[in-house]
Amino acid sequence: MTVHSATVQHDIHNVIPETASTSSVAAEPKPSPLPQEITTTTTKGIAPLSTITSKIQTRTEKATKPIRAAIVGLGIAGAGFHVPLISSLSELFTLLYVVDSSPPSGITPINARTEGEVTRDDEFSYTREFHDRFGESTRYLKDYEQVLKDEEIELVVIATPTATHYDFARSALLAGKHVLLDKPVTVTYDEARRLGELAKEQSRVLYAFQNRRWDSDYLTLLKTLREGTLGPITDFVSHYDRYRNFLKGTWKEKAVPGGGQFYSLGPHLIDQTLHYFGRPSKVTGFIQNIRSMGDPAVDDDFTVILHYAPTSSNPYVLTATLRGHLLSVREPQQRFVVRGSKGTFSKFGFDVQERQMQVDGREAVTKPDFGVEPEDLWATLEIVGEDGKEVTSQRIESLKGDYQELYRNLANVIRYDEEPEVKWQDAELTIRFGVSVLTFLAFIAISPVF
Repeated sequence: MTVHSATVQHDIHNVIPETASTSSVAAEPKPSPLPQEITTTTTKGIAPLSTITSKIQTRTEKATKPIRAAIVGLGIAGAGFHVPLISSLSELFTLLYVVDSSPPSGITPINARTEGEVTRDDEFSYTREFHDRFGESTRYLKDYEQVLKDEEIELVVIATPTATHYDFARSALLAGKHVLLDKPVTVTYDEARRLGELAKEQSRVLYAFQNRRWDSDYLTLLKTLREGTLGPITDFVSHYDRYRNFLKGTWKEKAVPGGGQFYSLGPHLIDQTLHYFGRPSKVTGFIQNIRSMGDPAVDDDFTVILHYAPTSSNPYVLTATLRGHLLSVREPQQRFVVRGSKGTFSKFGFDVQERQMQVDGREAVTKPDFGVEPEDLWATLEIVGEDGKEVTSQRIESLKGDYQELYRNLANVIRYDEEPEVKWQDAELTIRFGVSVLTFLAFIAISPVF
């Protein structure tokens, strides 16, 4: 069996300068506040009441009018995540268009005979199947340029293959649109940086879809860490494993920019780790093709180890291991094992939101059990007693997962200039960190092992 692999260990400061932005230990994600009531006084120097009233009316009109959006790309990300989530928040968003090179089921060209037609536009006839899936006001477009030219569209959600992200996002920003960009945001750090600069120049919101900050397991872990139950952390292990002994035939399994397992799942694990622990001092990486399936240049397995030196708040050396493996025979799969000086947090099984949306589409988000993990997936907390000998074990209830909160925050950022929960600088750092690992691996790539 041929296994193509490469390994790297280096000081991360040589790759990511100290000036690169990173999140400090942030507060637990919470609903973004609505704007305060606007009050006025009749003091010298204050704007005339008529001007203030006009601004209040404009702000109120914006607040009551949903953000008009288009989703570009109807693959797993577009149809499986963004459509259900954006459709569930009708008070905040109106989905006007879905854009893809291939028409989804439920529509036919206007000149063709269509049974069960409900609505039509200049090009297509739509059935109930289409509207049940995408919404009553939604229409399909094949040409992305039509979205850019439509002045009604305020937000463009880009869920296309990673190599197209930069061009699609750049075009949208230049057209005056806000952009929500699926992960990984770009193929290279330079592309992410340039998009960030362009968004500032255009005074538009550029937001990364790092939805797994609102995974049930991650929210539960954050709460446990912030309560200090585990003591100073010494070992953080985060997995996203699957068992797949076949190829699915998607673009992610091809040797294209942005392809491979590390690009697909690595950004989630990297973002969560940097979000809480911040910058590491060193990194070790192993990225390889272990199944000997498909193009040997396309990875299906990765291990990235982040090394953290002792700090004033944590006197211990901390090691964070991020793992993605496609031949893992286990059910449920390991998710987190976090060890501290006082205890261990262990969690198996994935957040349920993705699966719920796969089964029930946009209806899933409206159900009371959306994001609620079953008891058999709750984490286990083991704590050592004061004597340093006796260990007690208990299950802790999972917090409710809430991908909708990302969209709620995005709406408040667009409408009220609220602080984004996922800052673009975080997305830049995540992709810069990931690309630095891949770059060093490319330089040090070793010959196949027989």
